Amino acid sequence: MAFYKVICLAAVLMLLTQESESQLNVCGQASLNTRIVGGQDATPGSWPWQVSLQTSGRHFCGGSLINNQWVLCAAHCFQSYTASDVTVYLGLQSLQGSNTNKVSRSVSQVIIHPNYNSDTDDNDISLLKLSSSVTFTNYIRPVCLAASNSTFYSGSNTWVTGWGTIASGVSLPFPQNLMEVEVPIVGNRKCNCNYGVGKITDNMVCAGLSAGGKDSCQGDSGGPMVIKQNGLWIQAGIVSFGRGCALPNFPGVYARVSRYETWINGLITSNQPGFITFTSSGTDSDLSVSCTGLPPVTTTIPPTTTPRPVVCGQAQKNSRILNGTSVVTAGLWPWMASLQKNGSHVCGGTLVAVDSVLSNANCFSNSSVASEWTVVLGRLKQNGSNPFEVTLNVTNITLSQSNGTNIAILHLSARPTLTDYIQPICLDNGRTFSEGSVCWSAGWSPGRGGAEQALQEFQTSVVNCGNASSSENICTGSFTLEQGDSGGPLMCKQDGSWFQAAVLTAQSNSTRTRQETGVMIFTRMSTFNTFLSQTLGTFLSPASTTNTTTNAASTTVSQPNGGPPAHSLIFVFVHLLSLALCLQLFL
Repeated sequence: MAFYKVICLAAVLMLLTQESESQLNVCGQASLNTRIVGGQDATPGSWPWQVSLQTSGRHFCGGSLINNQWVLCAAHCFQSYTASDVTVYLGLQSLQGSNTNKVSRSVSQVIIHPNYNSDTDDNDISLLKLSSSVTFTNYIRPVCLAASNSTFYSGSNTWVTGWGTIASGVSLPFPQNLMEVEVPIVGNRKCNCNYGVGKITDNMVCAGLSAGGKDSCQGDSGGPMVIKQNGLWIQAGIVSFGRGCALPNFPGVYARVSRYETWINGLITSNQPGFITFTSSGTDSDLSVSCTGLPPVTTTIPPTTTPRPVVCGQAQKNSRILNGTSVVTAGLWPWMASLQKNGSHVCGGTLVAVDSVLSNANCFSNSSVASEWTVVLGRLKQNGSNPFEVTLNVTNITLSQSNGTNIAILHLSARPTLTDYIQPICLDNGRTFSEGSVCWSAGWSPGRGGAEQALQEFQTSVVNCGNASSSENICTGSFTLEQGDSGGPLMCKQDGSWFQAAVLTAQSNSTRTRQETGVMIFTRMSTFNTFLSQTLGTFLSPASTTNTTTNAASTTVSQPNGGPPAHSLIFVFVHLLSLALCLQLFL
């Protein structure tokens, strides 16, 4: 019996251990680092997260290890290279000569931030997935990352490391040892005055001496700028760009890591990097900086009223009553989403919850890997300027499993801010749209909407389904659907709110047959009520009703956004059951 008790206690302890640890217990520790001043060779193991990116044996960029299989880098490092071109070296001290602690890995995937702009250098960040995981040592260890609420005041001392040139066009001397330099933070207002107002965005952070002389340089790109807090090293920036190297009044510019916590965690779902809030002491002297063209500092007073609940189906810029096929104007259909893979539009979709998009399951027949997809909201044109759009990563794709048409729910990495151009649509959960009701569809497809491929809309009306089941289907007059329209909505207005009656499917043989009869047949949204309520929780309510629903969704216990997923609840249940069984052995 004693043996079983020991086994039982061990099992309970294992169950009480987290399913997958983040890197908070291992990140930011450099036991071999005793540096106080900079501008010199780094000793082996001083910066164990530093990596060298090489192609054909030649170093071209730095990077930082953030868990056992992912490296953080700059997007601009991959303007000329792909994953197959690159080898990552870890534990490296010198680019030439012996490196007894060196480990190398090929790269299986390079993910560039979807909003990276090579013209402005904004969002200059990328992630590299190694071909296999690495083992942590004193010479190979992940760095902690600055969390989203971190503050970096002017004068805070940071360290930058790399194998870059020691001056513009001057290479490191043999054996090309890893270099380190200490540089203070320069506030964004001051940095904007240095570079020209508008050049430095909130996605950037600057560091350098006003007199110059210390800076990152060519070849350091992608490497880390770190800062120490409570004995841990936290990465605040990624080497991005600068004017020359170490010039007076032109500090180095870095991608601000704290702006990308949601994006990074949306892509790395296991062994997530250790994010730590860095808090600067004192006051922010940058707030007193001013120069020509720089907007004054504004103080935001937090609202004292309770935020209004989110409602669905409201389109403030939409006054559609009767119209034909036309090019849409911005904000007309604010729930429309462009589902993109590798930066190209594939299918349409609709925002149906504060962090979820609805589309057609057929859109994911070739790939349902969430990290390969992004969702663009507030977009009007596929080619051209879209000042109101927001791009979000996809963290999970859930497909319905029915015998006929199937739909998909895409969970977004963050909640978009709702505006006149981004709003959720209501879901039809049992409403009746009588024959003759005017409805609309919208979508993007090549060859329509002019050179800018602007969103197009199609007016139709509800008709009798004939032999088709009217309880499972909704039928409309015929209109043309193309591949890029798939996943978009059939929308009908009722009681002042817009409802999605069906998800569009691109042309197939069966669809064309239906069109020849002048009738389009779509599967009603209400057919998927069980799946939708399980996936989304309680549906959003239109403005004209209360915020409680009386449909199938209300019978489901919903998970609040950010709450524990179902598997976590099961995990807790197993904990309790195991503990109860063990207690029986001791009674």
